[in-house]
Amino acid sequence: MNNTSNISTDHLRREQWLAIRKEAGLKIDADTAEVFWCHGQIFDPYGIGLIDPDLPEDYHQIGLDFFARSPESDIWVWFGDLPDAVRDALWAKLDRGSRD
Repeated sequence: MNNTSNISTDHLRREQWLAIRKEAGLKIDADTAEVFWCHGQIFDPYGIGLIDPDLPEDYHQIGLDFFARSPESDIWVWFGDLPDAVRDALWAKLDRGSRD
């Protein structure tokens, strides 16, 4: 197998992996969701090699990544992959919690 085939296969696997997360995100209820945050690469929140190898080093930055999941699921979904309404509700819930 040549290098081009490996790149295509890896890309397809990443796309499928991301699609699973986006699908799981559609099932998350903001009222019951579990949320956690961690420090991570802001251009690759899942840590699966999404960063372009030619990306200038200045863009390799660490920040806070927020994830949510349904209580019955083991699939954590990055806030950026959640539907807007769910993400907004979770941000509001987190904001309210910081004032309590």
